[in-house]
Amino acid sequence: RNVRHIQATYTAFAVILNNGSVKAWGNEVTGGDCSEVQDQLSNVHQIQANGFAFAAILADGSVVAWGNSIFGGDCSEVQDQLMNVQQIQATEGAFAAILTDESVVAWGDLGDGGDCSAVQDQLRNVRHIQATYTAFAVILNNGSVKAWGNEVTGGDCSEVQDQLSNVHQIQANGFAFAAILADGSVVAW
Repeated sequence: RNVRHIQATYTAFAVILNNGSVKAWGNEVTGGDCSEVQDQLSNVHQIQANGFAFAAILADGSVVAWGNSIFGGDCSEVQDQLMNVQQIQATEGAFAAILTDESVVAWGDLGDGGDCSAVQDQLRNVRHIQATYTAFAVILNNGSVKAWGNEVTGGDCSEVQDQLSNVHQIQANGFAFAAILADGSVVAW
């Protein structure tokens, strides 16, 4: 009753109730048990799920995560950076958050995009984020694109980087990204 939003990992569910609290059920290893963070789950604005964990954005812009700690269910290493979060995107085992200052913070499994340190200094003025199975790609305000994560699933766009200008939209499937440019053409990687 009174469910406002629902998300699912591979084997668990989490719902936001109308009062802003969260209930979870299913396999506790993949987020079905949120009892360890239940007292922090009030005024929840949004929940995102990957395959193994959940991440909730609270009304104050902070984040609470639970589920498999390797795959993003523990965000303590980046908790101090997770302020003023606007949006969270997920791969199979990692999360990436866009903050109000248009920067990005990632956490979770390193092979699934949980480490954006190789491009961190370039992740400024981010307007959109998209994810494949194990990689992230962002569109910057100047229409360019940056990517990180597993190279096999789109985490490396260097071969088409010079074509990725004036990007309007990015879409992803499990293994690749496709960008629509201002002239209506498409670049994929």
